[in-house]
Amino acid sequence: MPVSESDRRAVCFAELRPLLFTVAYEIVGSAADADDVLQESYLRWARVDDDVVDPKAYLAKIVTRQALNALRSRSRRREDYVGPWLPEPILLDDRDLADDVVLAESVSTAMLVVLESLNPDERAVFVLREVFGFSYNEIGTMVSKSAAAVRQIAHRARAHVESRRPRFEQVDAQRAGAVVAEFLAAAQSGEIEPLMAMLAPDVVFTADSDGKATAVKRPVQGALPVARLLAGFARLGTTVDDYRVEAAVFNHEPGMLVYFEGKLQGAFTFHIVDGVIEHVYAMRNPDKLGGVEQPRTLAR
Repeated sequence: MPVSESDRRAVCFAELRPLLFTVAYEIVGSAADADDVLQESYLRWARVDDDVVDPKAYLAKIVTRQALNALRSRSRRREDYVGPWLPEPILLDDRDLADDVVLAESVSTAMLVVLESLNPDERAVFVLREVFGFSYNEIGTMVSKSAAAVRQIAHRARAHVESRRPRFEQVDAQRAGAVVAEFLAAAQSGEIEPLMAMLAPDVVFTADSDGKATAVKRPVQGALPVARLLAGFARLGTTVDDYRVEAAVFNHEPGMLVYFEGKLQGAFTFHIVDGVIEHVYAMRNPDKLGGVEQPRTLAR
């Protein structure tokens, strides 16, 4: 029985979905928004009448345009956001991406925070060029600009990112679990010193809650204040029902899921440099925790 064109389109989209999700997620910084982008992009893909010579480039164009629309719309809504905004953490599947440091670094929370400082066009061009290796001509088609304009945007975006680029150390699931176990032992010891030994002297703790959960509204910096804050979280576990913590790998960095009172309450990501925690990212916004337990597959 011959395969219909719609079925071929569906198979093609499914095969490219990990790459398309990664493109969308790196542009918008939200897994939920990236899922919406892919859903809309698939509907547009299904309605294409012409033969497509290069489905990867064509679908990347559709996804990029939808992601830029989502990013610009979110930028207008951000004015009313309460406290710091962080990218939505994603739980990674079990694939070993140790041989793709570029991809691992590009979706790290620290890098996504840097990408937030770019304007939408700069962010899309940087991601498409530096991470996915599309040509200036291809990117120009995706963002509706000339190749010369894309080249200038890429140069500007690259310089901006390089001046702020965080150091990155990739970890696997085993190492992530060891980091979380060591962290919890230190936090639950009742002593500040073991916890401070795991933290960089200028460590920063940033929480995203949008005012919808208890969290610090400004970043906290310094090993002592951050250690005291984290020790307080550990003590919380002795006062609430069914408190539990699960080690995880978020965005190719060690992390943990925190549960109590019958539901997921937070996702913490540790950015590690030279063996110590340089930044703690705490996601407490319930709107950004809905899909965090769903493993994601990334590709480029």
